[in-house]
Amino acid sequence: MKKLALHWKILLGMVLGVILGFVMTYFDGGKDIIQDWIKPFGNIFINSLKLIAVPLILASLIKGVSDLKDISKLSKMGGRTIGIYILTTVIAVSIGLVIVNLVQPGKSISEETRIQLVSSYESEAGSKIAAAEKQKEAGPLQALEDLVPSNIFNAASDNGNMLQVIFFAIFFGIGLILIPEEKSKPVKDFFDGFNEVILKLIDIIMLAAPYGVFALLAALVVESPSTDLFKALGWYAFCVILGLLLMMAIYGALVYVFTKKTPKFFFNGIAPAQLLAFSTSSSAATLPVTMERVEEHLGVDEEVTSFVLPIGATINMDGTSLYQAVAAVFIAQAFGLDLSFSVQLGIIVTATLASIGSAAVPGAGMVMLVIVLAQAGIPEAGLALIFAIDRPLDMCRTTVNVTGDAAVSMIVAKSVGKLGEPKVKNWDDNL
Repeated sequence: MKKLALHWKILLGMVLGVILGFVMTYFDGGKDIIQDWIKPFGNIFINSLKLIAVPLILASLIKGVSDLKDISKLSKMGGRTIGIYILTTVIAVSIGLVIVNLVQPGKSISEETRIQLVSSYESEAGSKIAAAEKQKEAGPLQALEDLVPSNIFNAASDNGNMLQVIFFAIFFGIGLILIPEEKSKPVKDFFDGFNEVILKLIDIIMLAAPYGVFALLAALVVESPSTDLFKALGWYAFCVILGLLLMMAIYGALVYVFTKKTPKFFFNGIAPAQLLAFSTSSSAATLPVTMERVEEHLGVDEEVTSFVLPIGATINMDGTSLYQAVAAVFIAQAFGLDLSFSVQLGIIVTATLASIGSAAVPGAGMVMLVIVLAQAGIPEAGLALIFAIDRPLDMCRTTVNVTGDAAVSMIVAKSVGKLGEPKVKNWDDNL
C-alpha cells in the first residue's frame, strides 16, 4: 500500500468505500454503524480542507502579488499578462457555467435521493439558504460594499467571507510592492516561508485523502443508495471534460489569431509538458518542463517565459476555475438549490479571484472549491458527491492550466516583439 501513488490510493479508497457502503445496507444497523463510526472521519477530512482555505489564500495570494515587483520595469508585459490571464479565467468559468446549466447533471438525481441528501445536511443547507435570501434583499451595490472588510480577523473567521480575505491579500501584496525592497524583504520572506508551510500542510492533508474518501463514499452510499447518484456523477464528469476540451480549442484559436502559429505547432511544442502535468497534477512541478518547451519549441524569448510562466503557475488556473464552476452548480442541483443569475455571477468572480491564490499542487483545487461553495451559499458537505472522481479530473484540469500558461506566454511574447523561431537544443527532444 505504501508503494502505491496517492491517486491510486484515493481510487482504492473510493472503491472500498462504495463496496462497504453497499454491503452495510444489507445489515440491520449497518447504516448506523457507518454514520457513527465511519462518517466522522470523512467529516474530519472535509473540516481539514476548510481549515486550510484561509491560510492558503493569504499565503499564496500575498506571495503571488508581491512577486510582481518586476511589473514596474515590465509594466507593459505585466499588464498584458495579468489581463489575459484574468480574461481566459473568466471565459473558462463562463464555459463551465453554460455547460452545467444546459446539461444539468444534478437534475438527473431522483426527488427521493434529493430529499435524502437535503435531510442529511438539513441544518447546514438551511443556514445557507437563509443567508442567500438575506442577500437577495440587499441593495444593488451591497456586493461591492461587502467586498471590503471592516475587520480582517473577523473576515478570516468565516469561509463565507472569502472575497474579503482575497481583497485584503491583494491589497497587502500591493503594499509590499510599493514600499522599499529592504523594508518589504523581511515581510515577503515571512510569507514565502508561510506559503511553504501551508503547501506542506496540504501534502499532509492529502495523505489522509484515501481514508477521507473511503469514509465519505461509504456514508454517501448508505445514506443515498440510489444508483441515479452515480449516473449523475458520470454526467458531471462529462460536463467538466467537455468544458476542458473547449478551453483547449480556445487556446489553439487564440494562438493562431494573435501569433499566426498553427494549433498543431502549438500543441506539438507543449505536448511533453501536458503529459507531465497530467501525470503529476501539479503545474508547479511541471514548470521547468513548461519553460523549456515554450522557449525551445515555441520560440518565446527567455525574458518573457521567466516572467509570464511562474506568474501563470500561481494565478492562471483556467482548468481548475472551470471545474469549480461546474462542481458548484452540480452540487447545488443535487441538493435541489436553484442558483440565481446574480449568484452565478458571484461564482465567476469568486472562482476567478480564488484561482489567483490557488496553489499549483495536487488537491489545492478542492480547497479552492470550498471557497466557491461557501461564497455561493452551497453546503460544503456536498464535496462528498464529487471527491470520488476528483483525481482523474484533477489530472485533466492541470493539463489545461499548463496549456493556458503556454498559450498566454506566446501571445504576450508576440505583443512585445519577443516571439521568434524555435531553437531546439536537444536534437532528440523534438516531436
